[in-house]
Amino acid sequence: MGGRLLRPFSCKVCERDFHCFDKYKLHLSSHHQKLCALRRRHSSLYFCKQMWIDKHSQHRIKSQTRDKVLKCGYCQMRFAYHSRLNDHIRTHTKEKPYQCNHCQKRFARRGDLTWHIQTHTKEKSYQCDYCQKSFIRRGHLKSHIKTHTKEKPYQCDFCQKSFAHSSNLTRHIRTHSKEKPYRCDYCQKRFTQKGSLKCHIRIHTKEKPYQCEYCQKSFAHTNGLKRHIRTYCTKEKPYQCDYCEMRFAVNADLTRHLRIHTKEKPYECRYYQKSFATGGNLTRHIQTHTKEK
Repeated sequence: MGGRLLRPFSCKVCERDFHCFDKYKLHLSSHHQKLCALRRRHSSLYFCKQMWIDKHSQHRIKSQTRDKVLKCGYCQMRFAYHSRLNDHIRTHTKEKPYQCNHCQKRFARRGDLTWHIQTHTKEKSYQCDYCQKSFIRRGHLKSHIKTHTKEKPYQCDFCQKSFAHSSNLTRHIRTHSKEKPYRCDYCQKRFTQKGSLKCHIRIHTKEKPYQCEYCQKSFAHTNGLKRHIRTYCTKEKPYQCDYCEMRFAVNADLTRHLRIHTKEKPYECRYYQKSFATGGNLTRHIQTHTKEK
């Protein structure tokens, strides 16, 4: 309960999702030429597109039905694969065995190191078929494609609102459940999102890991770095409003601006049934309650 994925079949080549298996299978066959190119680089792929489709489907079913017999020694979670168990254990031990040769930053998972290295090499392997924009991660490309398709396959069971990304649905559901599973070890403040907790912790640690390549100024958050670069260094404003001609340096500013047109007010007061367009306005409003109390 909480949310459901309306299109459960996901293509491994382009990350497109389908509700009907027959349409999903037909879509896979359209990738035949791409699969042939992949086959030349990865000999483990099947030579025939139909065999590849069958293998792809069987692997998906096997992954979902395999018994989770490997138990974590720190908590009650179980896993089907040693690799996933090892990744999980590092969330307890805080071990980070994978180190970047460019900046010495360390990571718990090899995949995270691979993605990080691409921020140094500027390699962008995943290209959008709609606008030719390229991305470092396939997940970023998948998210970007939904800006073209307007697809929102993730639906809230509480209010039926739909979202393009599962992470957005998870965050939204917590506005209903009031759940705040992430707690700061320094001040015990709780957060609905892990990313919000990580950003908050830097208030205590004074860490500023994001450095401007133009002037070497450092920032605690990526949004702060992006805003700085586009405001003072490049003067770039890549985000344009669909309703008017205004442009913005960061996507968050565009999102707040769009609510002027859409009248959306996603921030709801827990004391009184009043909603607000920005989190800052909600915070100021809640203070009127807490002072009264």
